[in-house]
Amino acid sequence: MAVKVYKPTSPGRRGMTSHSFEEITKSKPERGLIRHVRKTGGRDSQGSISIRHRGGGARRFMRVIDFKRDKLDIPAKVAAIEYDPNRSARIALLHYTDGEKRYIIAPLDLKVGDMVMSGKNVDIRPGNAMPLANIPLGTLVHNIEMQPGKGGQMVRSAGASAQLLGKEGEFAQVRMPSGEVRLIRQVCMATIGVVGNSDHSNVKLGKAGRKRHMGIRPTVRGTAMSPRDHPHGGGEGRQPIGKPGPLSPWGKPTRGYKTRNNKKTDKYIVKRRGKKR
Repeated sequence: MAVKVYKPTSPGRRGMTSHSFEEITKSKPERGLIRHVRKTGGRDSQGSISIRHRGGGARRFMRVIDFKRDKLDIPAKVAAIEYDPNRSARIALLHYTDGEKRYIIAPLDLKVGDMVMSGKNVDIRPGNAMPLANIPLGTLVHNIEMQPGKGGQMVRSAGASAQLLGKEGEFAQVRMPSGEVRLIRQVCMATIGVVGNSDHSNVKLGKAGRKRHMGIRPTVRGTAMSPRDHPHGGGEGRQPIGKPGPLSPWGKPTRGYKTRNNKKTDKYIVKRRGKKR
């Protein structure tokens, strides 16, 4: 999973890097595990833009990923490691012994030919899934459920991992990639190992066109707008933001302003995440 550096043959190539894709073993996805998804362009059912800077992009199919890992005690062989345009991580195609095929997020060091399984009494190996109650303390895990049977919702991006710190009662303490320590029920499933493609954060896009291929449209600075369009806009020449500080286009504080308002789950947070320096 190395990063490929290009020679500066053009202004767009200067400083551009990409994945080497050396771990990919299959170029086309499994036909029965893809779904067509209609693009929205960031617009809601009324046709209004509800998510800014969305639109365009290369055509892509959605891969159906098995986040639940509910096929218990049935071994599966890793048939291929594939590229998924919808996520930063790689995906692994599993062939179960009963004939079924499924995709999972590919952890680090998982190779073609390896055997994986999910259940309560499986080996502690990358790719195996089991309840948190059966995982030893200190183990690195990913694809963690928040509610039993709902499927993994946390720690699914490239290079991410969480660490199991302790168990007490019906809950387990898990340190998230952000540094937050959270209580999760021990009956929730998690997958052993670190998510693969750890060099994803080292890739430099190099030009605006690659961002457009990803379906992301340009972002305009607030200081470059008029005061009608943004609180930072207006003035003769370039002006500082000034007080009351950085604001969103709708006049709300931003850049560090806390917006979390989920009091139902506050009791499950043991330690808040620290500031990244």
